[in-house]
Formats: sequence, C-alpha cells, structure tokens
Amino acid sequence: MDLAVAEGLYRRRRLVNAAALVLSGGAALIGLFFLGWILLTTLSKGLNGLSLALFTEMTPPPGAEVGVGGLLNAIVGSIIMCVLAVLLAAPVGIAAGTYLAEYANFRKIGAVIRFVNDILLSAPSIVLGLFVYVLLIATPRQLAGAIQSTEAGQQGALAAFAGWLEGISGFSAIAGAVALGFIVLPVVVRTTDEMLRLVPPQMREAALSLGIPQWKVTVNVLYRAALSGILTGVMLGLARISGETAPLLFTAFNNSFWSLDLGEPMANLPVTVYQFAMSPFENWQLLAWAGAFLVTCFVLLVSVLARTLLLRKKMSHD
Repeated sequence: MDLAVAEGLYRRRRLVNAAALVLSGGAALIGLFFLGWILLTTLSKGLNGLSLALFTEMTPPPGAEVGVGGLLNAIVGSIIMCVLAVLLAAPVGIAAGTYLAEYANFRKIGAVIRFVNDILLSAPSIVLGLFVYVLLIATPRQLAGAIQSTEAGQQGALAAFAGWLEGISGFSAIAGAVALGFIVLPVVVRTTDEMLRLVPPQMREAALSLGIPQWKVTVNVLYRAALSGILTGVMLGLARISGETAPLLFTAFNNSFWSLDLGEPMANLPVTVYQFAMSPFENWQLLAWAGAFLVTCFVLLVSVLARTLLLRKKMSHD
C-alpha cells in the first residue's frame, strides 16, 4: 500500500476515534450531571424531613402542621411486602436458574425459557401489577359474583365458596408481595443461571467421578461455589422492588393507619411518597422527600453490599 494512502487512513481513523471519544464522554457527562442533580436535590430536600418522628409516628392527616407525623406504617409495610416478595420469588428463581444451567443448558427448552425470562425481566412493572390485579383481585371477585347470581350459589357449600372468594378479592399485602415477586423472579433466575454456568466444569466432573448424585453435586458443590453471585442477584432484586410504585397501586394500594393484616390494604413507602408528593400540603411534601431519601439510601446500601459480595468472590478466585 502506498505510504501516503496509509497515512491518510491512519489520520482518518484517529479523527473518527477522537470524535467517538468526545461524543461518548459528553454523553456520559450529561448523564452524570443529571444523576448528580437528582441525588443532590433528593439529599438537600430529604434531609430537612429527617427526624426521630419519621421512624416512630404514623402518617399524618391532611393539613397537619409541619413536623407532625412520620412514615412508620409505610416503612414497616414496605419491609413486610419486600421480604415476602423475596421469600416467594427467590426459591423459585434459584430452582429455575439451576434447571437452566444444569439440565437445560444446551437444549431448546432452555433457550426458550431464557428468552421468556428476558422478556419478563424487561416488562414494565405496571403490566405485572395489572396481571396480578386480574389474577388475584378482579377474577375472584367476578367468579364470586357469577356464583352468587345462580340459585345454587346462594346456599350451601357454593355460597360459602363464593363468600371466601369475595373475601380474598380485595386489595391486600399478599397481592402486593406477589406483584413484587414477579419483578424479583427474573432477576434471580438470570443471576443464578449465569453464576452456575461460570462454575468450572472440572468441579462438576470431579464430584460426579466420585459417584456423588447430581442433586448433591448441585447443593454441596455448585451452590457453594456460586453462593455470592446468587445472593447478589437476590439483593439486586430486593433493591429493584424497594421503590416500585405502579404494581402496588393495583394490588396493595395503601393504608393511612397501622395494619399488619396481610389480607387487607397495607401502607407502603413508594405509594405514600407518590400520594404525598402530589398533595398541596407542605408537611406531606416534606415527608415525601424524606421517604424518597430513605428509598434512595436503601437502594444505594443494597447495591454497595451486592458489589462487595461480587468483589470478595472475585478476589477469592484470584
């Protein structure tokens, strides 16, 4: 190739590289600017609402004076529903991820399940909330009404069954936990699948060569090797649902009072923040900023813990 042509190509590549570097760096700076702006605004406004009463008092009525009331019932309700969601979704997700990694890794059904899981992972949370609303609230209510509209459904066992369906068809903390569980599930499935596939195949072969059953290899060898990654997936799922509002609007709704009844509407922090932020009352708006600050701190804490687990696992391998 002619030297002049080669120099021209090299010069053009350097210009393209410099332009791409400037554009990508500018995009990163713009994103970081708005992210920092959001964090600083949440920090400055949220700190003003922090007080001991925020963690010890219930949500105040409309028009209450500034400094009156807190978010105790909303905080406790969010903790209950998030813990229930993780307890419901984590075992199923770990089992599904284990099946994908160990039994369906090179089969078509495995590819189909991974594709469906990726769709569920990217599905809007409001769609999942509507699905749970139809599944656990609207459908039982319609079925109860259909049974009660018949002559046989007004007495005996059918009447009792219709009454039971009507009793469970309202907004409830259980429905909210199920909706949040659908958000946690694909995260746990994906991370479990990835972490188990990262375990060296020599570990499987060594354990199987000793005559150990497959399920014991999975439980005693593979899970121990991938434990930090699996726990990281569970924690990331928990961080994702801690600030979800849309699914809870259709399932758990909200409650202005203290309630630990899982079959009734329960207060929760995201919906309370949404309602208080949209209100014209100064006290409610201050509590909304404080609640947003708590959610942000919790997500940051869980993300840091997840990163710490992954870093510790990487250092142990190195």
